[in-house]
Amino acid sequence: MNQKGGVGKTTTTINLGHALALSGKRVTLLDMDAQGQVVTGFGLDNKQAGLDMVLLEDVLIDDVKVTVRDNLDVVSAGPQLADYEHVATGGASRGHKLRLAIENSTLIEQDFILIDCPPSSGLLGINAMFAAGEVLIPVSGDYLSLQGLSRMMQILKSAESMSGHAIKLWLLSTRMNMRRRLTHEVRNRILKYFPGRVFNTVIRENVALAESPSFGKTIFEYRKNSAGAEDYFSLAQDLLRGRTS
Repeated sequence: MNQKGGVGKTTTTINLGHALALSGKRVTLLDMDAQGQVVTGFGLDNKQAGLDMVLLEDVLIDDVKVTVRDNLDVVSAGPQLADYEHVATGGASRGHKLRLAIENSTLIEQDFILIDCPPSSGLLGINAMFAAGEVLIPVSGDYLSLQGLSRMMQILKSAESMSGHAIKLWLLSTRMNMRRRLTHEVRNRILKYFPGRVFNTVIRENVALAESPSFGKTIFEYRKNSAGAEDYFSLAQDLLRGRTS
């Protein structure tokens, strides 16, 4: 999650998810962004029912889950997911529908559930935070990302207060051009203010990462020897081994 667009949320969901699956972990990806780009990254379309029907019509997650790769399942956003932002009935329970749907599904048997969040703090984002035990914030190498991070921290604290449970925070440096001084300054800033919460791996700016979704492939299928593949596999190992700076 990050309130700023273009920092690599969907790219990270897709490629970190596949990296974990390639490492032998059972993974499910949930697309909570109404744009529905997670499934397109695997060569599918977003026309079939997904989380939209889970939230709007109480359809079971297991009934809309799709296996896309070995050890890797995806639940699409669905064409009507944006409608949930306008649901006015249900009171506070509206924010807990995703959490309850997960708890009443086979997803609780998975090693990892990754939720791709929209760039907003509306009802969809609240559902994601109430369901999650941990939040990963991608931060790209520019100062506008630092401003987005500040806003994100306020939203996270509010979500913790409303949900009544702590949400563990992790940060990831994405879209990093290591030849730019500004990139290093931004990286050093988040390391200073979030010690022990920043993953060691830096996701470098990489053309192959931008190209791969248009072919319906993850970076490991599209260009397995690229910097992008190297970085996301390294990130998976950071997550599994607790490697942070």
